[in-house]
Amino acid sequence: MAETDTSNTAPASRPAGRYRWTIVALLFAATVINYVDRQMIGVLKPTLSKELGWSEGNFADVIFYFTMAYGLGFLVFGKLMDVLGARRGYALAFLIWQAAHIGHGLASNLIQFSIARFALGIGEAGNFPAAIKAVTEWFPARERAFAIGIFNAGSNIGAIITPLLVPLIALNFGWRAAFVVTGVVSLVWLVAWLAVYRPPAHHPRLSTEERAWIEQDGEVQQSVIPWSAVIRTRQLWAFALGKFCIDPIWWFFLFWLPGYLGDRYGLDLLSFGPPLVAIYLLSDVGSVAGGWFSSRLISRGMSVNRARKTTMLICAAAVLPIFMVQSVDHLWGAVLLIGLATAAHQAFSANLYALVPDLFPRAAVGSVTGIGGTAGALGGMVMAKYAGFVLDTMNSYAPLFAVAGTAYFVALACVHGLSPRLRQVRFEARAAPAGA
Repeated sequence: MAETDTSNTAPASRPAGRYRWTIVALLFAATVINYVDRQMIGVLKPTLSKELGWSEGNFADVIFYFTMAYGLGFLVFGKLMDVLGARRGYALAFLIWQAAHIGHGLASNLIQFSIARFALGIGEAGNFPAAIKAVTEWFPARERAFAIGIFNAGSNIGAIITPLLVPLIALNFGWRAAFVVTGVVSLVWLVAWLAVYRPPAHHPRLSTEERAWIEQDGEVQQSVIPWSAVIRTRQLWAFALGKFCIDPIWWFFLFWLPGYLGDRYGLDLLSFGPPLVAIYLLSDVGSVAGGWFSSRLISRGMSVNRARKTTMLICAAAVLPIFMVQSVDHLWGAVLLIGLATAAHQAFSANLYALVPDLFPRAAVGSVTGIGGTAGALGGMVMAKYAGFVLDTMNSYAPLFAVAGTAYFVALACVHGLSPRLRQVRFEARAAPAGA
């Protein structure tokens, strides 16, 4: 095992072809669906709590089981993406999570809901390992952060659609119908994915020029790299600890933000839609801008190491004002501060994900993403229990916003401390399996 300095990228000719952006569009659509399915429980929290008699602790337990399954699923699907490939692995994950999502509509008590949520977590965990694997196959290093930022923006679009669409279905047809209808309609994506996606080397619609652009980094494909080799690298732990720090913050926003807006500003199932839309629109801007900014710095000659970390430092600083949100009495002032924080999170996240192909060969990308996702889920489990405890005992969101304001500096310190120059790991070369 050796290391290669990735601090600079060689200049290349102008981009050729655009088919790779079709792949990003599919990844974007899947991430939208992923987050609609994920966030519905947050939007429906007031309704479910009233109808099923949940306390804050009960709600936190449901989130805890989802997060536990999500962590386990990341380990499983991270490895499966390297074994099955993005096409088959993504299809399998999507089927599991849609079946579980529809199953929410059949739940009648806390235990049944927790089981459905656990199954959803297993399936949804496949989304990011598959998407990062696909981006690694379809994009050169200089474009990956931008591509990741675009598909990652789907999480915000999903979070925008959910408070607009789900209350309408729930109020007219009941909350059970909201799960069933959104799940059945989403199966259209699976048909499109299986029809369109192939690895670049085997894709009939990819031009020779665009294939050359994709392969400009000259990486030699290896066989699947075992976890025993991956887990011994400092680079893995740089990514995993970064995920452990920041993923719980995003999940806090996703699951508890509707409740916070309702408690603090007296909003209900319909009226908290516009503020959530504004917050996640800002998040979309952050996701794309964060990926674009570091990619732009690299294209102007800045090292990958400096470009990624400069962008992440700016993002960490942009989250800090969240400390003040509890003292803001005007709803839209709070929306601005929360939106700035969520935008900075998404920009930071896009660059953190881009570190995986920066630091590891393609054959290890799925496994590394899966292990990092599991670390993020472990952090999310801690956050879920902490949030339930704080809200039940203190009835205050201030400690939660305090954690959110500092987490990104800690994450960046972990990344820089463990990989100060972003040296790429080179494992012992092996022959790649046929028919990836």
